[in-house]
Amino acid sequence: MQVYNNKPTAGLLKRIDMARKVKQAEYETRRTDILEAAQRLVYSKGYEQMSIQDILAELHISKGAFYHYFDSKQALLEALIERMANQVIQLLVPIVEDERLPAPEKLQRLFDAASRWKTDHKDVLLTLVRVWYTDKNAILRLKAESAVLPLIAPLLTTIVCQGVKEGVFHTGFPDQTSCIVFSILQSFGDALVPLILQHETDPEAFGRLETLSASHQEAVERILGAETGSLPLFDTRILREWFPFSNST
Repeated sequence: MQVYNNKPTAGLLKRIDMARKVKQAEYETRRTDILEAAQRLVYSKGYEQMSIQDILAELHISKGAFYHYFDSKQALLEALIERMANQVIQLLVPIVEDERLPAPEKLQRLFDAASRWKTDHKDVLLTLVRVWYTDKNAILRLKAESAVLPLIAPLLTTIVCQGVKEGVFHTGFPDQTSCIVFSILQSFGDALVPLILQHETDPEAFGRLETLSASHQEAVERILGAETGSLPLFDTRILREWFPFSNST
């Protein structure tokens, strides 16, 4: 009597695994296509003016295909913000890994690189933050901040640990201190956005930004146990580009 072995062979398992990887790669490729199309449309039309139909027309896909990847325009916004955050992170890693730089300089270059990237993309970012910082997106912002923290905290922790070894930072809790530094930076960003959005009708906004920058720099220096004035983290020359209508020079 013939006995059949119902267990899958190694070859079959390998083909199944390969098919799964191909399917996942196709999924990621199509999702990236949608995000890139959305980002182009945000540049050309603005987020609020962009419709899902615009994306469908741009990529020649069906509405069902779009909703397979994003269940709403809101979900698309969240993914765009996350994508941009990852783009910034990729710029920061080489700075943190540069063994030639002392910790304070690494921290300053980290901020300069992030600020420069945002300034270089300010046209699209301005269209996004007008939506991102509305009350209805408050919960979404908190979720996004929670998602970004695990990406940026290890970079900050590496710098803090280096600074402790160099004797320029003084903390016994580098991991927790890095999270607090991130919170301070997030607070700075949250306070900066209204100044940027209001400065067309408030030419003194840039002057208040200088106070905002100084106070947050002092907070970071104190939490790190650094010397006062040793961490000029907020480059007003870069930030000035966000305030073309300001009276300040």
